[in-house]
Amino acid sequence: MIRTISVAIYLLFLLIGTIPSLIRVKKYEKENKIHEKYELVHRVAHNFGKKMIDCTGSKVRVTGYENIPKDETVVFIGNHQGNFDIPLLLGYIDKPIAYIAKIEIMKLPIVRDWMKYMRCVFIDRKDPRQSLKAISQGVEYIKEGQSMVIFPEGTRSKGDKIGEFKPGSLKLATKAGTTIVPFTIKGTYKIFEANKNKIKPAEVELIIHPPVYTSGLSKEELNELPDKIKETITSALK
Repeated sequence: MIRTISVAIYLLFLLIGTIPSLIRVKKYEKENKIHEKYELVHRVAHNFGKKMIDCTGSKVRVTGYENIPKDETVVFIGNHQGNFDIPLLLGYIDKPIAYIAKIEIMKLPIVRDWMKYMRCVFIDRKDPRQSLKAISQGVEYIKEGQSMVIFPEGTRSKGDKIGEFKPGSLKLATKAGTTIVPFTIKGTYKIFEANKNKIKPAEVELIIHPPVYTSGLSKEELNELPDKIKETITSALK
């Protein structure tokens, strides 16, 4: 419990400490300094994610990093074990990424501002019409060069089992004709969810699989794609 409280206090001060950078991002936006704005957003998000994992005392091993195309927009697709999945990816993938996020996160001050500048897409699951608009917005972001992360399960598994992929969860990638990079997360649930919501150090592994190219696929191949991606992700959990 002491560790959990200490980590919570540390993260609160860490978040508050990003406010000067947030002010600078807004200044860059007003001055139309696009490159400087997104460079700063990525640097802050990357550092925050890594510090968030490090402060739990967890050890991280990344394999397959060479599978990430360097100068190409991609959609990362993988399993979702726990709350620390997002900081894991932010901190250990040195590439600007954004997320498909629940609209409820919009209630969190500072966090919502950073997520907007990261070009995250907020979805209201109770409103199908809004969800369709959000997906279209995500496709536009990808076409503009923003890499995205999708968790097709739609929620945390809180364990080492992988849930069913939500229907249409890969549409963001296939509509944009973007390369998919599957990934498998192992052990993040052991940091928090497996301990009755208390933080403990864990051995975490991030496995990045070879890219899957969606451009030029036939209708039949597109229909088979979700099962193919899921099998790739699941194979590393066995």
